[in-house]
Formats: sequence, C-alpha cells, structure tokens
Amino acid sequence: MSTAQAILEQYGPREAMEYDVVIVGGGPAGLSAAIRLKQLAAQDGKELSVVVLEKGSEPGAHILSGAIMDPRSLNELIPDWKEKGAPLNQPVTDEAYVFLNRNGGGARVPGVLLPPFADSHGCYIVSLGNVTRWLAAQAEELGVEIFPGFPAAEVLYDEEGRVKGVATGNMGVGKDGEPTENFQLGMELLGKYTLFAEGSRGQLGKQLIARYKLDAESDPQSYAIGIKELWEIDPSRHTPGFAMHTAGWPMDEMTYGGAFMYHAENNLMYCGFVIGLNYTNPYLSPFEEFQRWKTHPRISWYFTDDHGNVNAKRVSYGARAITAGGVLSLPKLVFPGGALLGCNAGFLNVSRIKGAHAAIKSGMLAAKAAYDAVTQGRQQDELTDYPRTFYSSWLYAELEKDRNFKNWFKKGLTVGSLMNGFEQMALRGHMPWTLHRHQPDHVQLKPAAQCQPIDYPKPDGKLTFDRLSGVFISNTSHEENQPSHLTLKDPDVPVKVNLAKYAGPEARYCPAAVYEYVPDETKGGNAQRLQINASNCLHCKTCDIKDPTQNIVWVAPEGGGGPNYSGM
Repeated sequence: MSTAQAILEQYGPREAMEYDVVIVGGGPAGLSAAIRLKQLAAQDGKELSVVVLEKGSEPGAHILSGAIMDPRSLNELIPDWKEKGAPLNQPVTDEAYVFLNRNGGGARVPGVLLPPFADSHGCYIVSLGNVTRWLAAQAEELGVEIFPGFPAAEVLYDEEGRVKGVATGNMGVGKDGEPTENFQLGMELLGKYTLFAEGSRGQLGKQLIARYKLDAESDPQSYAIGIKELWEIDPSRHTPGFAMHTAGWPMDEMTYGGAFMYHAENNLMYCGFVIGLNYTNPYLSPFEEFQRWKTHPRISWYFTDDHGNVNAKRVSYGARAITAGGVLSLPKLVFPGGALLGCNAGFLNVSRIKGAHAAIKSGMLAAKAAYDAVTQGRQQDELTDYPRTFYSSWLYAELEKDRNFKNWFKKGLTVGSLMNGFEQMALRGHMPWTLHRHQPDHVQLKPAAQCQPIDYPKPDGKLTFDRLSGVFISNTSHEENQPSHLTLKDPDVPVKVNLAKYAGPEARYCPAAVYEYVPDETKGGNAQRLQINASNCLHCKTCDIKDPTQNIVWVAPEGGGGPNYSGM
C-alpha cells in the first residue's frame, strides 16, 4: 500500500461534491468551456452546476504565452468583450520576420513573400494572464464556481472504468510523506462529465491518453519550450503594436527554434525564445540560447541607448512547454466520461504562433457537447459531438491547412522555410502530401560523445541573466515542507544513464535551475548525485517531456505552489 493510500485509509473517506460538469484547469480553454455551459443554460432557462479547479494561486497565475491573440473565438464567446473591458488593448500595427546571421546581420523578409499564416492583422498583443483573469471574472458572474489553489491530483473512475470526476491533492503532507499538524484531506469533485484543460503536458491528461490509448492513431506529440521575459524599454525604442519574429542565429540549421519580440502598451515589451524539444545536442541550453539571442545587434538595440548602454528594465520571467505537433498529433479528444481541451490535447497553431483562440474554441465546442448530453439525461458516456463538431469547424480547417509546418523543419531551416512558403503561397494550403513524425522528442537526444559542447558567455546582469535571478522575479513559491513534486521512477538512472551517456542534460534543459549534479559526499572521489531543487520549479513540464529515459515524472505540488506571474 502506498503512503497516499495509507493516508486515505486512515483519514478517509474524502468529502465529495457533485456537479453537472467538472473542469480541470482555469486557463482560456477551461474558463471558456465554463462560460459557454452557463450561457447555454441561461438561454434555455435551466440550472447547470459547473466547477473549475485551478492549481495556481489565482486564475492566470500560471499562464504564460507570447502572446498575440486572435479575437475570433472571443467574438463568438462574448461578442461584447470590448464593452465588458477585456484587456485586449494593443492591436498589432506592424509585423516583421527577420533571419539573423552569426555575423551580427539579418534580413527582413519582404511582406509580399510572407505566407498567409504570418499575417496578424486584426490581432492583439496581450498579457494572456490578464485575459485569463478577466475570463474568470466573466465565468463567476455567470455562477461558475472557481477553486484556485486546488490542483486535481487523481482521476476517479467508476466500476465500468468511466471517468466520474477527480480528487484534489492532500494538503499539509510533510517531506517524509506523513501528515503534519496542518493536514487536510483532499476532496472529490464528481461530475456527469469531466473536462480536462490542464495546458501542455497535463498530468492527468497524460494519464488519460495512456489509459484509453487516445493517441493510438496519431503521430507522436511534439513539444517546444518557450522562455519569456517582460521588459520596460525606453520610449525611443518602443513602437506600440510592433511584432517581430526571428529565425536563424543562434540556432544551427538543423535545430528548430525562433524568437519573438512584441511591443505592448505602456512601453512594455514581451520577448522570448522557443526551441523544439526534439533537439539532439545534450549540451544545448534553451535558457542560455535565449540570453545569447538578446546580444545580437538587431535585438540588443531595443534594450540600449545610442551609446550601447542597457537602459531597459527586466520586469518578469517565465517558461512553459508548448504542445506543437499540430493536427497530425491530436489524440482522440473524448473518452467515457470526459474530454481533452486546449493545449492538453494540442490545438496550438504553431505556424501562426497562436493558441489562445484555439483553446477558447475547443472549450466552446466541448461545452456544447457536454451541455446537450446533460440536458438529455446522459452521463459518463463519450461526448462524440465534440470531435464531430471540431472536425467540421473553422478551427480544424485552420489547423489542417498547416499540418506539415513543424515536420518540414526536420529537414532544416532552409528547406522548412521554403517548403512551408511553397505550400501556403503556391498550393494555398491544399497539400498533396502529408509528412509524419515517427519518434517522440525524448529519443532524439544523441549521446554526449557524438556532440560538441557549447560555450555560453557569462551573464552580465544587465541584458543577460542567470536562471535564479529569473526565478526570483517569476514570484515562484512552494511550501517547503512537502514531498517533491518532481519524482524519479528509479533514483539511480540520472547518474548511471543521463550523466554517463548524455552529460546530465537536466542541468541545461531546465529553465529554473531545478536540476544540478553535485558531489556525492557519501561515495567520495568524483562521484556525483542529482540534486532536485523543487522549490524553483516553474511548472514548465520540460523535464517530464525531454528526459531521455522518461524517468522524471511531474506531479502537482500542494495547491497554490509555483509561479505567480504578473503581466505575463
């Protein structure tokens, strides 16, 4: 019997609360589903109970995205969003795509050569965290119950193997796994249907995909890590509404990656770097590639004065995994008793670098299917109307048109750019071929002996920084006396395999200095051990994805733990 089972035996049974629909995750997808459910009930004069569980300290606390937001779905969900004060304030006014080279130069792609997906006309530069907070307020006005600081830690099944709800994690468990004086047993949230909108690489979504083999007919999912900083820059360097994307340096030809710089209102600028987690060199550090990118003359100009002195201020920092496989990697969306929404399934349009509109639309489609089922007296069956309406929607048409986008880049930056441009401009998205992926990201890493170490410059503390200074301004906090939420299936694997064969990639792919190899004083000599600084964790899930042995498993920590992003 596990410690968790023993605690339940001793302190149970858990309190149970029943709802028509339980939603796991208070991001754009989950909140949009909740709003749509309540809207439909109000239209029909019916009562419908809806609850949203959010692991962050508040809705929006863990939300991280670029973000340029397409308002198409929001127009459908809340047509009067402007009058209601939605924080979409800065429209995109100009957009540039630039290829950087290692010599400090770069070339802007002429607008006439840009494919349709590169056009952000009518979109807004936003803080997606602030948009999420606003959505939460709209949901609560409609009567949705939102429980922040309550992560769903366990899927509950009935006797027939159907999902009947979730249980939240226990509170007040010490590092030794035993209850402390502050112990509180988790509670059960039972629903006729449970919608999972946990974001990329959701803990419970991952379990459901495996249990019901939802990905049996899909390509392996593909991920990236996005690392982002919020800066306040000099007004002379700031152009409200300007959005720039770059490719090329510092990435090599065969490594998928790129960067963005979005000028929001009030002299604020979002900048960030995205690297596909199918990269092969274990010495690569996504965080340090991002820092290096900022030193390119075409980029550093925005942070400096005419004399080259940094005159901008870094305000916030964060990181998040991105589900980037596209329509070819979408799993089956439904299973008995529930459905996957948003990035938990993988609706991001990676070619447009936009996912909020897709998350909102998926939430609306799932909500309609769940509402119809509940009002028909059904429960815990498959919401087959959800995938049916998705595959006939404008969202599917949008994703299908760019289905090959990510996979072309397996052949390198040059071929990928040319072929994506050809498909979109010459073929208008009507591709006569489909490129498939055959390996997940974690198997792509090569042994260190086959790769070249990368010498990264030391941070200057003005334009470039170390990880820990970033974690500090992310407002990350965890209850210290709790079991580590970064678990190892086998504690010997990190040293025996990851360090010996791959030179300890955990210490580089983590953007928060969670993992480090330190001397093992119990063994003497040059022996090393993996130290896990779980309190630094930004909940990006990169370790759960990129670990070459899949030995690291991310689980939800005690409620409210993690980053508390402001303005991100």
